[in-house]
Parts: sequence; C-alpha cells; structure tokens
Amino acid sequence: MSKLSNSDALRRLFMLATAAVLCVFETAVVIYIMNRYYNSGFRTMLYFRGHVLMSGIYIVMLVFLGRVFGGLLVGVRKNGEVLFSHFFTTLFADCAFYVLLMLLSLKFPDPRALIAGFAIQITVDFAFITLMSAWYRKAFRPYDVLMIYGSEAVEDLMPKLHTRRDQFNIVDMVSAKDSDSAITEAIDRNNTVMLVDIPVEERNKIFKYCYENSKRIYATPKISDIILNGSAPVHLFDTPLLLTEGNPLEYEERVIKRAWDILFSLILMIITSPILLITAIAIKISDGGPVLYRQVRCTKNASEFQILKFRSMVVDAEEKGKAVLATENDPRITKVGRIIRKLRIDELPQLINVLKGDMSFVGPRPERPEFIKKYMEDMPEFSYRMKIRAGITGYAQLYGKYNTKPYDKLKLDLYYIEQFSIGLDIKLMILTIKILFTKESTEGTSERIEA
Repeated sequence: MSKLSNSDALRRLFMLATAAVLCVFETAVVIYIMNRYYNSGFRTMLYFRGHVLMSGIYIVMLVFLGRVFGGLLVGVRKNGEVLFSHFFTTLFADCAFYVLLMLLSLKFPDPRALIAGFAIQITVDFAFITLMSAWYRKAFRPYDVLMIYGSEAVEDLMPKLHTRRDQFNIVDMVSAKDSDSAITEAIDRNNTVMLVDIPVEERNKIFKYCYENSKRIYATPKISDIILNGSAPVHLFDTPLLLTEGNPLEYEERVIKRAWDILFSLILMIITSPILLITAIAIKISDGGPVLYRQVRCTKNASEFQILKFRSMVVDAEEKGKAVLATENDPRITKVGRIIRKLRIDELPQLINVLKGDMSFVGPRPERPEFIKKYMEDMPEFSYRMKIRAGITGYAQLYGKYNTKPYDKLKLDLYYIEQFSIGLDIKLMILTIKILFTKESTEGTSERIEA
C-alpha cells in the first residue's frame, strides 16, 4: 500500500475515532441525565432496552446533524469552524431529545437538568476538539499539491487555497499549455494534483493519466460536468447512457416541494408574527417611510415578480431607478436596516412570496432582470438557474458569499438543481440557521456595480 493511501486511511481513521468519542460521550451525558432526572416521570419507566433505544436515537440525530453542520469534522476543517458547527450540532440534538422526553412524559419536563448537561457537553467537547485539532495538525502534514492550470482563473483560486494552508500546500505549478512530457514529469513527482480551468480535451488526457497512476485528483468542474453529475444511468443493452431531463424536478417532487413550501411558510409566519410587527413599527418610526420594499426579480422561466422585503435603506436609495448592488458599509443603509440585515429579518416578508408561488424556500436566489441581462452577456448559461423557482435560501447562498462571483454562484445553483431531493432541501433549511450567525454571507461587494 502506498504512502499516500496509508496517510489517507489514517486521516480518515482519526476523524472517525474522534467523532465516535464525541458521540459516545454526549450520549452518555444525556442518557445519565434522562435516567437520573426524567425516567421516573415517564408514563412507563425505561429499563435496559429502553436506554439502548434512546441511545441509538440520540446517536443517529448526532450523526445526521453532524453531517449537516459539519460539527464532527475534527481536523478536516478549521478548529474555530468545527467548534462553531459542533455547538449547533449538540444544541439541535439536545432540543430534539427534549421533545422525546416530552412525548414520553406527556408534559413539559423541567429543562434545567438537560441545560446543565448541554453545558457539560459543550465544555468538555470544546476542550477535546481543540486538543484533537492540534494533534491532527502535528500528525498530518497538508497535502503537497501540483496545480495544473489553464487560464487566469487560478488567480481567483489561490487566495482561497491560502486560507487552508493546513490542508493544501502548493509545491508546483504547471500550465496546461506546456509540453506533454513536462506535465507528466510534474505529475510523476507529486501524489496530489489539482486541475484548474483546463479545456475539456486537454483535461481528459491529463485526468486519465492521473487516474491511471493512482493520483489524488481535485478538479474545478465545467457547467456540463455539474449537469451530468445529476444524470440518471440508463443501459441500452450493453451500452451505458446518461440521461439528463430538461426539467430537473419530477412531477411528484414539484408537488411535494410546493406543499412543503405552503405548510412551512404558514407555520413560520405565525411563529415570527411578533418579530414582523416589531420590525414594521421600528422602520416606520425611524424615518416615516414605507415599511416594505418592493423590487422586480426573476423566478422560474425568467418570470418577473415583486419581491417583498423590509426596507433597510433610505427611501429612493437607487437614483433614477438604476440598479445598484449594495456595498460594504453602504451609506444608504439605515440604522434599523443594519440590524435587520445582520439578523436576516429583512427577508421575512418573502414568506408572502412563497405562499403566492413566486418563490420556494430553497432555490437559486432571485436576481434582478438588469443583472441577469448583464451576466448573460458573458455567460449565456446563467439562464439555466431559472429552471426552478427562486428561493429564500439555497446552495449558493449557504456555500457562497454575498460577493461570490456570478459564475461560481451559477455552478453552486446548478449543483443544487441537478442534485435536488426533499432530503437536500431539509438539510439546507437546517443549515440556514447556522448561517444566520456567520458574517461572510452578509458581506456586500467591495465595488459598486451598476446596471
């Protein structure tokens, strides 16, 4: 077995072992608390098999939420990000466990014991995660990477790679325009290869050589790669085919997605009604202007609609109706606007758009017609993201940033469209709660963009 394979296996084993210790410890804490403080209050007391069942349920919740938030990826992600994600993983698991306790006792149990248990879990887990992350950095060196590039796109990727020096160490760079011998010699010297924006024909040749020689391969995908990634395998006798539908959502998926949108938007409107009322009053008192801001956006099949948001900028923020993207520290944003933007409260009126059918909860972010026209001048494929309804949250919003380049947003949106499932929608909606507490996705662009 090669040195790279051993290294990868040990990395994987380290992550799995660390995650297992975290899950076992957290489960032991809640099961002890349940048995010590809540078991006697259940309609039917739990014994050994009941404890095993509850332990299994809690571990499943931890693993699921750990995959959603990334709270168990010790060593793979930065320590601060893992701690932040693990907090939400444990919080959601304990809240779900409290619901189970409530169902077993048919009342609202005193939550103080479980809250104390949560504090113990977080304190011990944070210390353990920090220790294991430091150990991981010492035990495993970052991957030495050969980068083979085809265009200036590498200039955009390098700053991102520099933020993950713990994972990637660019030791060599070769242009795809160099001779075949120069490229193969560079590949032979390295175990990890990153292919960045290389023309398809050249990339296929390099990719096959890397695969043949068992190299670890990273590649920035083309639009066609992402679309094919969501295709269904079809066999024409002994000939394999890949099928991609023009409409990525099946009929039953569209029905279920729409029913989910209606139900969830109604529930959220009821729950957030006090916040909606307080925000409306605060905006009105602050400058006497209108509470809601209406703007033309595009949804499925480029259909235009009026998106609703709480007004966060001064009245007539866009001179002469010219579309202007918000910038960092934009002077047009009001004092109340800065607060509701940071807390994402300005987005809540879009629940009405969801009820009306203009939008979905999850989907590509609706863009303004002016910006779509501008983007399509350079990339006609930008229209692909309008094959489904626009969404309040989505793959590009969660995994990108406010200032992510349109081409990268398009790739992220297409990935969601091609990989769509109700399970993915639920995962993204849960992940949205975590994103509400991060700064990156609220950042404006650094430059003023007009259309």
